[in-house]
Amino acid sequence: MPQISFEIVAECPHTRARAGLVHTPHGIIETPVFMPVGTQATVKGLTQRDLAEDLGVSILLANTYHLYLRPGHELIRRMGGLHKFMAWPNAILTDSGGFQVFSLSGLRKIDEDGVVFNSHLNGDRHAFTPESTVDVQLAYGSDILMVLDECPEYPVSHESARQSMQRTVRWAAQANQYFLRRIAESPTRHALFPIVQGSMFPDLRRECATALADLDTDGYAIGGLSVGEPRPLSLEAVEATESILPRGKPRYAMGVGMPAELPEYVARGVDMMDCVLPSRNARNGYLFTSEGRVIIKHARYKDDERPLDPNCPCYTCRTHSRAYLRHLFQAGEILFSVLATRHNIQRYLDIMREIRHAIVSGRFPEYLRCVRSASHEAE
Repeated sequence: MPQISFEIVAECPHTRARAGLVHTPHGIIETPVFMPVGTQATVKGLTQRDLAEDLGVSILLANTYHLYLRPGHELIRRMGGLHKFMAWPNAILTDSGGFQVFSLSGLRKIDEDGVVFNSHLNGDRHAFTPESTVDVQLAYGSDILMVLDECPEYPVSHESARQSMQRTVRWAAQANQYFLRRIAESPTRHALFPIVQGSMFPDLRRECATALADLDTDGYAIGGLSVGEPRPLSLEAVEATESILPRGKPRYAMGVGMPAELPEYVARGVDMMDCVLPSRNARNGYLFTSEGRVIIKHARYKDDERPLDPNCPCYTCRTHSRAYLRHLFQAGEILFSVLATRHNIQRYLDIMREIRHAIVSGRFPEYLRCVRSASHEAE
């Protein structure tokens, strides 16, 4: 029996785009969906009420590695799981922690059993295995868990990418077998997604996707994106796997992307995305609007009475001027991060709603052409 279910409600006949519904224990998620990143069980600058009630976020991403180190998965379990711990009513997806561990380079060692690493907080030694990361995420009570994978750096040789990909496949099979045993004893429902790897080599991507599809899991992720590769290669990596991954299961492109890239991934059959860009860039004064980017520190906004984005319905744009936002940024006020993050996440969510509406109404190719045209003009 599926732990979550996916329902396709509309498809674009000219691209691979589709609109759907993911049914989870904590609500229904309309796809395509963008998932804000709450690394430490919080999206910096926003409350859970801001996210769930005001912005309409139906699913958040939390980070397995960071929460494992602090406050610890056993504490979170004792507190009733991540939903209760952070007072979040909707779905939660947790990554496996693999990306963060493998980015530690000099602080970790990989073997067939998993990865041993030193905490970036205090140097303590820890280990992640395919099975232990399942246990950690079940302690969180995540609706969607990710398998432990090896995320190679870019660029990397074909042989190194092949060995890494094959290890990822072996780990995925181990994690899935263990997950199925754990779930058979669980009164709650959870889903596990394996992750397609293979660097930027289409043949390795296809081989990995074929092997993972045989696991018949509730969904699939495409990882190893946004690791320094040129954007066209990222899109090609998705294209290489889309036709192989089961049509009736949700596909999740990890760590993407800029606003103009979101519909490009959807056009290639992606249903779910996450990225730190809207929140991180907001705190740095880089704001996304329907009319292009705004770098709020620029002097031309010093006495600009206009809203940040006249087409945006968010509280920031309804209430405050660009001049006020620039003042807050220049003064280093916390309120700037709050208002800016609120707007940037609203912008990303609005883009996903526009994409979904375009698919359902049969206008997605036209929408995609308009986005591409605007992007070229901005360049």
